[in-house]
Amino acid sequence: MDPARPAAVRASGPVQAPVRRLGDIGSEQVPRLDTGLGELNRVLGGGLVPGSVVLLGGDPGIGKSTLLLQATALLQASGETLYATGEESLEQVALRARRMRVDASRVVALATTRVEDVLAAAAASRPGCLVVDSIQTMATDAVPSAPGSPNQLRACAALLVRHAKESGCAVILVGHVTKEGQIAGPRLLEHMVDVVLYFESEAGSRYRVLRAVKNRFGAANELGIFVMGSDGIREVRNPSALFVSRRAEPAPGSVVTAVFQGSRPLLIEVQALADEGGGPPRRVALGLDTNRLTLLLAVLHRHAGIATHTRDVYVNVVGGVRVPETAADLAALVATVSSLTDRPVPADLVVFGEVGLAGEIRPVPFGEERLREAEKVGFRRAIAPRANLPRQPVPGLDVRGVESLREVLAALDGFAG
Repeated sequence: MDPARPAAVRASGPVQAPVRRLGDIGSEQVPRLDTGLGELNRVLGGGLVPGSVVLLGGDPGIGKSTLLLQATALLQASGETLYATGEESLEQVALRARRMRVDASRVVALATTRVEDVLAAAAASRPGCLVVDSIQTMATDAVPSAPGSPNQLRACAALLVRHAKESGCAVILVGHVTKEGQIAGPRLLEHMVDVVLYFESEAGSRYRVLRAVKNRFGAANELGIFVMGSDGIREVRNPSALFVSRRAEPAPGSVVTAVFQGSRPLLIEVQALADEGGGPPRRVALGLDTNRLTLLLAVLHRHAGIATHTRDVYVNVVGGVRVPETAADLAALVATVSSLTDRPVPADLVVFGEVGLAGEIRPVPFGEERLREAEKVGFRRAIAPRANLPRQPVPGLDVRGVESLREVLAALDGFAG
């Protein structure tokens, strides 16, 4: 036998994993565990899936432990919940539960940094849900390195994932984040789990945004909105009303747009400020891509004759929401024009659409759903891509379909008149 050639792998023993045709597998709905928080259920895709592994990341002190303690205390159909903490004492966890006024009588708590202790306690109590807070504090005796090291993270996560799949217990792992906002440790950790959630907030804000960036059981990029209070976290049931300010008089540089986050439309306010600069023009975008803002301003100059090369342009999405889709292009430009001309946009107007390099207004997905959300919140006028005009008129909403930037400016003048 040639030593340079690897030995062939031969099958031996009975097949452990039977092969099945996909067409023969039923389409039964995956059962879900109700967390008691509608916004959390939405982000998870309808609730916790038994046997799934969820990774929750967020800045220190943002409320990850508070959210999970409140949710696990509300779990009713899953039996007991095991809460394993490696960062706090049991007295601290109990004190938080009393401050939040939640019934934690069905929550079994364990303070340890050994993953073997966690697995032994889970095997003894057989909980429906296991929370590990946090995965960076856990270590296994099989790996001779400090907790939080890449080898420890991989080994501990692998043991917990295996426990979830074999026992059917839903496992939630809390993860630390880096300065860049990414979950600390190897990216392999995110590939090992079923769901990756990020808990986000602007500095000093009471509002929290829970975002799904990976979900094997539901829509990715789903959003859940919460508000932090002294007695815990409350969900926001009408987030569109939260991100839209109601002023007595409309202000220049502010416009409302309709974006689609996960499986629902969301109305947000986009603000722009165009100011005289003393040097090279600055382009700053919070919640939007700065490079795309620069591109849009060039389109505005080329196809609408409105120049910003002597102005600093700042664009902000109110509430700390990040908009990854192009539906907010038109709102960013309308807000910029409003700031440049010092002419406010009507307070009951919503604007959305993608802007192309040729100055055309391109359609976006779910146009009718966006318009109906605007009407539901109380808006009476809209500027949208012509291809997104609904087949049946939306009652109470005057929609102007546009195909170019010049048509957008004409529609704005018509509404102002």
